[in-house]
Amino acid sequence: MVEQEGPDDLPAGGTARRRFLLEAGALAGGAAVAPYLHGADVAQRVDAGAAAPVPAGSTTAVAPMRARLTVNGALRELELDPRTTLLDVLREHLRLTGTKKGCDRGQCGACTVLVDGRRVNACLSLALSLDGREITTIEGLGQPGNLHPMQQAFVAHDAYQCGYCTPGQVCSAVALVREAEAGNASAVTRDVRSTGPVRLTADEIRERMSGNICRCGAYVNIVAAVDSVAGGSAGRGSGRSGRTGRPGRPS
Repeated sequence: MVEQEGPDDLPAGGTARRRFLLEAGALAGGAAVAPYLHGADVAQRVDAGAAAPVPAGSTTAVAPMRARLTVNGALRELELDPRTTLLDVLREHLRLTGTKKGCDRGQCGACTVLVDGRRVNACLSLALSLDGREITTIEGLGQPGNLHPMQQAFVAHDAYQCGYCTPGQVCSAVALVREAEAGNASAVTRDVRSTGPVRLTADEIRERMSGNICRCGAYVNIVAAVDSVAGGSAGRGSGRSGRTGRPGRPS
């Protein structure tokens, strides 16, 4: 009969290997558990901090700053939290509620206004960054009985349904007509090397209005309204934009 060797009968090399494997396993297990223990320790410290009383006189408020904004031709001086967006200034401070809050992420275009004649998303613009600039909202474009031509076109072409996105649509449309007249190319402009105004075809209008979402789906009528103000070229041509022959780019 062959006798089996016990632990004490193993050679020194076998004992060293067994000890090495045991120690390596212990280290690996400790490394795997450590992050969870660390996370629990951090959470415990955070909970303790949250429960700690706030020292008297401490505050997390941000000091207000003065802003001078010209809105619809009127100078407005405001004391604002520097984190306040233009959209919140218009709606909450100046009560100009024609500008709508949609996604609040710059994706829907409902808050579009004009700053120095250029369209911007008011929800992405800090009010303090516009100090001294000229801001025009839907209220500043026209009033009942004295509508802007683009507002009249939206009414005439039934280019709205619920109307929530309409103020942003109108402001964006007004700006895009100016952009085309100034020769600013879009992603569908046929010849971006030419100078002079861009002819606003249906494709040009759709591309330039693509940042303004109409969840009611009034896009066909919106294109017709913009086209009627731009000169009625959207129904002609190849559907891609071209440039007129007038030389020079307006300043």
